[in-house]
Amino acid sequence: MAKLMIRGLETNVEIWNEEAQQTLVALHGFTGSTATWRNLAKALPDVRVIAIDLIGHGQTAIPQQISRFSMQEQIQDLEEVCSQLELKKITLLGYSMGGRVALSYAISYPERVEKLILESASPGLQTSEERSERCEKDNALAEKIVRNGLLSFVNAWENIPLFQSQKRLPNSVQEAIRSERLSQKEDGLAGSLRGIGTGVQPSYWLSLAELEFPVLLITGSLDEKFCKIALEMKALLKNVKHQTVNDAGHAIHVENPAEFATIVEEYLT
Repeated sequence: MAKLMIRGLETNVEIWNEEAQQTLVALHGFTGSTATWRNLAKALPDVRVIAIDLIGHGQTAIPQQISRFSMQEQIQDLEEVCSQLELKKITLLGYSMGGRVALSYAISYPERVEKLILESASPGLQTSEERSERCEKDNALAEKIVRNGLLSFVNAWENIPLFQSQKRLPNSVQEAIRSERLSQKEDGLAGSLRGIGTGVQPSYWLSLAELEFPVLLITGSLDEKFCKIALEMKALLKNVKHQTVNDAGHAIHVENPAEFATIVEEYLT
């Protein structure tokens, strides 16, 4: 674990396999942390895996101003992390919310990105109607988290349809996910929803055609919504591959870690 001072915010970074030549920067989803990628790093001993606690998550400091949670701020932070760690070219991996951040970063700093891997991610919502509707939902959820506390939120969150397929996982795995969620802070999650939720982030659909570097889209066959989004993205990207993992839902890295690691490793080489 390392704490970096990034644009005034103490940012938590975890690095595995430091001697490896190849570098993978990995960004977790909502309610996640660097712990999300621990098993992947173990499965890829020849890859230096650098995981970052995104704003409002894990052990990264929580900003006071809501504006500091925005996508623009987050991608500037990522660029500063790359500068401080002297990373010239990276393969960037993002899951769900982290996938939205990874894509946003790759669009803003394409010269930094060698390859982009997006797990169950989207370029945002296409219409302003969809965005404002989602904003309302995210704001309501943020208020609920602050009002009712973390435990109440996590109990509800782990039961949403998106994570239904995780109910089949061994208890030890479910407990690990739960403890990662319970390690968060109410104001961090609420700020993340308000500042970087799908409703407030810009739509990047029109930028997809500009990307020159290779992009890998990974989805789980049980996650119909994100399989559909991946197909729509695939139609717009120049240099793209889409892999669907059978019998997995939204979090493929959790539901089928061995296959996920194999896909990532093959794509890196």
